[in-house]
Amino acid sequence: MDSIETARQGAGAAKLPFRPMLVGGDWLPARGGGTIAVENPARRSLIAEVPRGTAEDVEAAVAAALAAFPAWSRIAPRDRGRLLTRIADVLEADAEPLARCIAEETGNALRTQARPEARGVAEIFRYFGGLASELKGETLALGEHVLSYTRREPIGVVGAIIPWNAPVVLAALKIAPALCAGNTVVMKAAEDAPLGVLMLAEACQRFLPAGVLNVLTGTGAECGEPLARHPDIRKLSFTGSTSVGRLIMGWAAERIVPVSLELGGKSPCIVYPDADKDWVVEGVIAAMRFTRQSQSCTAGSRLFLHRRIHDRFLDRLKAKVDGLKLGDPLDEATDIGAIINRRQFEKVCGYVRDGLARDDARLVTGGLPPADGPLAQGYFAVPTIFAGASNDWRLAREEIFGPVLVAIPWEDEAEMLRMANDSHYGLAAYVFTHEIGAGLRTAHRIEAGWVQVNQAGGQVPGHHYGGVKQSGIGREFSLEGMLESFTQRKNVSVNLEVPSRAA
Repeated sequence: MDSIETARQGAGAAKLPFRPMLVGGDWLPARGGGTIAVENPARRSLIAEVPRGTAEDVEAAVAAALAAFPAWSRIAPRDRGRLLTRIADVLEADAEPLARCIAEETGNALRTQARPEARGVAEIFRYFGGLASELKGETLALGEHVLSYTRREPIGVVGAIIPWNAPVVLAALKIAPALCAGNTVVMKAAEDAPLGVLMLAEACQRFLPAGVLNVLTGTGAECGEPLARHPDIRKLSFTGSTSVGRLIMGWAAERIVPVSLELGGKSPCIVYPDADKDWVVEGVIAAMRFTRQSQSCTAGSRLFLHRRIHDRFLDRLKAKVDGLKLGDPLDEATDIGAIINRRQFEKVCGYVRDGLARDDARLVTGGLPPADGPLAQGYFAVPTIFAGASNDWRLAREEIFGPVLVAIPWEDEAEMLRMANDSHYGLAAYVFTHEIGAGLRTAHRIEAGWVQVNQAGGQVPGHHYGGVKQSGIGREFSLEGMLESFTQRKNVSVNLEVPSRAA
């Protein structure tokens, strides 16, 4: 925020568009009057202001959600599902303005990232809207004299906190299943990218009763922490860094509140010697999420290349990566946009400097961003690949959240698997080979919540997505994820052989 506040002070008296937050069905400023300026990272210019919510705003939003919960939870699940489907129709019709908003505030390229995200949001609401009739329990066989069954019931007020890298789709993944299950929601949007989430909230509010969905804007310390620690929050759902996830889990433990955590990753991308093909090169680029500036927790940023094909594969990878167009996110020709803010941009550059300073590292492509020219006007990080890497490097251990890939040679499969699993992360992994036995064997032995073999796409509705180890707890995107994260089981047992009144 420091750079944004500095830029704001230098902006003179120019009035920025103001986007209020949603509390109890009303669009409101922060009760304390504070605002946050939202920056376009590709131009380093301010584009809007949002409320700087505090504990006072959290209190009001949670109270509204608590008041709305009884009536919302009693609505027939299929009727709740129909409302979600109507929201999906609106989101689908308005996908293009939403996509442009995402591109402007996140720096993600319109064609490769923002537009697919906006379209995906509608699909998420439509998917969970269709699952409302699946909120059902089981009948337990305890004998003819007892009727024993379970019910899936909503938990209550859900506190949701999301990051800035794919803000609208991540918001949808918490809002849609939580509402489908009969909960009410208070969401804290990321301070760097709140505008698309507020557009999503506007579409939702056209159909939802007041207080069912509340969306706050503010910083983590001033708004996120009070939300996570609020005594009336019955469930916490967080997506973000592992370090903040630890804090969320600790605050939840104070009240024995269930949590879902989708956290960081340092995903291995494994290429076998029989996979020295152009389509595999394309797969590695997709796995690394280069077209999202690698600002993705599933980025395959540790490339385990078999030594037999190591050098020539990197030559082909370099040629493909160098052909990607870096530039204005709103330009249809752009493949890669900008890093979200100055803080993250400088962090990524620091990792690149670390690699450049190593005597045992070979720069395959990329490096530090240009100091002048069009790209110097924004937070543009150049896709960078280092070879000669060791799994012990800092660049191979820490989540960079930027376009820095390290290539690690291997020969022995057992040693490769040991290195791939030698991480406290365990979110995703990618395996490329023509030998399906090797692919499945590796997939089964990798310690990750999601392994793709011979592909590197993104998540889709119905997918059981989540991590192991310090990459998280719980699953999203699926029916099972909704049931596990946003409902609780109640068992009801009825004695059918009650003595008569006369007895």
